[in-house]
Amino acid sequence: MNPARRCSALFGQLRVSSRCGRSARRPFSPAPGPGPGPAGTRCCHPGGGGGGGGGGRGTSCHQMKPSGAASPATAPVCPMGGSSSSSSSSSSSRLFGTLAQSLNSAPLAQPDPYSEESPDQDLDHEVDPDQLLRECEEALQRRPARPHRDLVYPSGTVPCHHQHNPSIRVMQWNILAQALGEGKDGFIRCPLEALNWEERKYLILEEILTYRPDILCLQEVDHYYDTFLPIMSSLGYQGSFLAKPWSPCLDVEQNNGPDGCALFYRRSRFSLQDTAHLRLSAMMLPTNQVAIVQTLNCRVTGRWLCVAVTHLKARSGWERLRSAQGADLLQSLRSITARGSSQSEAASGSVPLVVCGDFNAEPTEDVYRRFRSSPLGLNSAYKLLSSDGQTEPAYTTWKIRPSGESCSTLDYIWYTHEALSVESLLDIPTEEQIGPDRLPSYHYPSDHLSLLCDINFREEPHRLI
Repeated sequence: MNPARRCSALFGQLRVSSRCGRSARRPFSPAPGPGPGPAGTRCCHPGGGGGGGGGGRGTSCHQMKPSGAASPATAPVCPMGGSSSSSSSSSSSRLFGTLAQSLNSAPLAQPDPYSEESPDQDLDHEVDPDQLLRECEEALQRRPARPHRDLVYPSGTVPCHHQHNPSIRVMQWNILAQALGEGKDGFIRCPLEALNWEERKYLILEEILTYRPDILCLQEVDHYYDTFLPIMSSLGYQGSFLAKPWSPCLDVEQNNGPDGCALFYRRSRFSLQDTAHLRLSAMMLPTNQVAIVQTLNCRVTGRWLCVAVTHLKARSGWERLRSAQGADLLQSLRSITARGSSQSEAASGSVPLVVCGDFNAEPTEDVYRRFRSSPLGLNSAYKLLSSDGQTEPAYTTWKIRPSGESCSTLDYIWYTHEALSVESLLDIPTEEQIGPDRLPSYHYPSDHLSLLCDINFREEPHRLI
């Protein structure tokens, strides 16, 4: 099968009607403001700062601006956010006609969602991510483009990339479980049509394909086996999934199974050393929240990296439970990183750690303080967007429910600051870009914003001798 047909066949389960392919997508915000004033330099190209392992990130960016500089009068569309001209009906027919071929095929077998391992799809050849991205664009022609976001370099300069230590791109995102978005969450300012899975899934995939992370951490995934596993496997990723034991998705009629956490890593960049699927406890009692922890070996540097993804208990009134869940996760991470260190070739210390998640906790909560003061030496990457390097963004989620409007910082990327450095971060869209109806919307698929950073291994003292 040629690559183009293979791409289309993989997207067969993601098909929307050809009526979507009508006109070029428009930027949602005509004049975004400067946003929450980060320190450093911004890159107008979201892939401009990417390191090794990420396809499509080698494009150079020639438009740099200080982080506090005014934005241009017209916001550039996020690269690959939309085509420059309308697609003809014949090309749409060819595209979606091919996608339709697999609609009647048997669905992927779904293993026990509570099992310790999720098998990967065995594909002989990886597909072209640009081709998949073009198919997303075709499907989203009648929707406005996602908000444009810049890469920000906290140091103020765009670093020179070294072949022996290329950066690692990490993406964290609560993508909003489909069953919850349509059936339980009550986004009163978001039309039901905007939440239609037949189009919303393309917005999610478009965001991932635009930035092409080396490590992808997701929460509220309820379409793992029929969408994310086959697509991400075809792009060269290996995935792991762990469902919540009592997922609220199961209370929704015509659900797609339980939601949970998913962790993907690029097979060309990492090899897997160990996996732990955790059910978080509080006061020695198991809870409904889970975490995936994987120890990886970087094929480029030979260094080990431990990556965790989690989703803590939601809603106000559960602060003590979240704190206990965080304490339980930190204890497990200390054990896992220490064990990994004894198995690796590291001269001393634990394996460097990256923890991604929707913590459902503002920085004022106890669980945040636990992570900030942990013996693991963790720092929150997105604090580096602030002028003092100590303040989290004003929000990572902004939604309107029957109970009122909620604008909160709940999502984080934690990293071992003595062993890892943050090279760049994806900035936070402005209020104007998000729009008066907040999230989710026609132009953004989740009530949570994706977070993304490029990290590097710091040089170890024994390697400098």
